[in-house]
Amino acid sequence: MSLFPFPSPAQEVLPAIELQTGDAPLFSVIWLHGLGADGSDFAPVVPELGLAGQPGIRFVFPHAPEIPVSCNGGYIMPAWYDIISLEPHSREIDVAGILHSRDALRALIARENARGVPCEHIFLAGFSQGGAVAYVTALTHPQRLAGLIALSTYLPTPQVVRDEATEANRNLAIFAAHGTVDDVVSPQLGKAARDFLVELGHRPAWHEYPMPHSVCLEEIADIGAWLRERMAAK
Repeated sequence: MSLFPFPSPAQEVLPAIELQTGDAPLFSVIWLHGLGADGSDFAPVVPELGLAGQPGIRFVFPHAPEIPVSCNGGYIMPAWYDIISLEPHSREIDVAGILHSRDALRALIARENARGVPCEHIFLAGFSQGGAVAYVTALTHPQRLAGLIALSTYLPTPQVVRDEATEANRNLAIFAAHGTVDDVVSPQLGKAARDFLVELGHRPAWHEYPMPHSVCLEEIADIGAWLRERMAAK
């Protein structure tokens, strides 16, 4: 499988690294990195997903803007929203910030629509803080999406989701995974998000791996299998 890097052509959306597995993508995966990282963090995962022979896919890895992060002493770093308090089993976050990032992610979705990929062929994915934005965006998006991949993350604004959950994504396909020894986002927070999804009527595919706050080869293989299954169902 060959990968072709493309620059992001539009100035009105977040800058991003893009990889295509073919010349005319039928699907898109918009994948958000974690706090302090950038879009290059997960680009190396693409060749490991086992997608050779699948329909063309465009992977979009946007870069978060650099903002002061309160829990890190106001240090300026790439972040999708401000974290005011960082506790092992809870978070106090800037809700306006996460909604702003939701708007930015919606703009990326709209750009994929303009490039010929309908919402029902767009997957949202995210790790840690990026996964939190992916959760909120996917569950409240007005058009049906292809699926959601939530890795080592949590749901920071359950009330927003409860109030704004859309009928279009009531039974959205969700792959949720967490490390059993994660000391950054505790497994309890990940399970709380899973339980909230079940309460809303979702049936997330829940996976646990013996790892810290990271990804592992087994997880990547499982994501690839899940993507192949979801694309085959379209």
